[in-house]
Formats: sequence, C-alpha cells, structure tokens
Amino acid sequence: MKCAGIFCLALLSTPTIPAGTPQSAPGAWIDLGRDNLCVTEGAIEKSGDRMKVDVPKMRAYATVATAHSAEVRFAYLGPTSKDVPLGSGEMRRQFGMKLRAQDPCNLVYAIWRIEPESKLVVSVKRNPGQHTSGQCSNHGYQNIKPAKASPVPRLEPGKVHSFRAEMKRDELRVYVDNREVWEGLVGADAASLEGRVGVRSDNARIEFDLKARKPEGTGGHAQPCNTGAGSD
Repeated sequence: MKCAGIFCLALLSTPTIPAGTPQSAPGAWIDLGRDNLCVTEGAIEKSGDRMKVDVPKMRAYATVATAHSAEVRFAYLGPTSKDVPLGSGEMRRQFGMKLRAQDPCNLVYAIWRIEPESKLVVSVKRNPGQHTSGQCSNHGYQNIKPAKASPVPRLEPGKVHSFRAEMKRDELRVYVDNREVWEGLVGADAASLEGRVGVRSDNARIEFDLKARKPEGTGGHAQPCNTGAGSD
C-alpha cells in the first residue's frame, strides 16, 4: 500500500487520534491551502494535499476572510537542520496558531511548545500604534493565565495530532485531539483586534493541514499578501 506524508507516518506509529473521531466541533469550516496563505517569513511548501515547513522560522497568515477560530492537524517531524534563537535570544522549538492577527505587532497566539519544555502557552502581543516588525520587534508579549488547563502530550516525531483554538469575543478555548487543554479570557483589548488567523513555527519541521471557521455575516473581503509585513 502506498502512502505519503503525515498519514504514512501515522501508519508507522501508534495512532494518536481514534479513527472516526471528528477533528473539529460542528460548524462551517474553510480548508486553507498554501495558495490561501501569505508567508511573511520563511517558507511553506506543498506536500501533496498538505503543507510542510522545513525552515527554522516561519510566519504566515490567511488571505481569505475567516472567523477567529482555527485548527491544524499536524505531525512534528523533528528539529530543523539549523536552530535560530528567538528575538529574545531564547532557544525554543514550537508550533502554533495566530488569532486576530491584525499585524505583526498586535495579535493573539496559541503556541504548542516542544522544547525545552512541552507545554501550551497562550500569549497576546499588543503594541498600540505600532504595526511593523521594525517598530515593535519582540516587544509587547504577555502570557495569559488560564482559568483552567491540563498538560499537552510530548510531541514525538511522526505522530499525528489535532490542535484547535476557538475564540469568541475575549474567551478562548484550546483543544488537543478534541480534548480541551486551555480555557480563559484574553481581555477586551485583545478581543478588539481585527485580523486573520495564521500559523508560526520556530526550529521545528512540521507537516500539516489548516482550516478556519467561516466568518459570520457577509464574511469580509480577501486580503492581499503583503510579504513586507515582517515577522512577529
């Protein structure tokens, strides 16, 4: 039997997600492929019907209108061939989703940290009046304390997981393999941000699918890709 990518890898390891389990809560979702993403740093390659990251630093956002909820079904493939520290100088391996990504200086993150510590972190990056990486750099981050949370599994190369973030106003819930692992409020200021969903990775090779909830009402308009928007 021929197979490729994360589904081939899943066959070679114990499945993490039971067959037949729905991967997201009921509702209308949009599948986002490579052509629907604007990559502002690094690169995302097509890998069959999926996408793949094999660079130390990747940042991207959706160019189509979405609601403020997203889900990735992904496999961690191991570290990149070269590691690059974060702007703070810290060395970290991680993969996550952007929510309400107004610009590189103002957005909400749900990040699955892989190394040096396995944990789920929700952060708000807020820099009022600043809109480019040159202005805000790595400033303005605040980790949000959850109302309740539970540990996430340690990522092992080749195993497939689903990772979903659902945001309504300032309430955020995060799920791993359809199990809630984080619930809390990000604050009215963060909830006032208007922007798309997206993804980011640091020093991790990832193969993934991405989807987002359809927007309510008219759904807004397509957003052109601005590769000069910078990182975040």
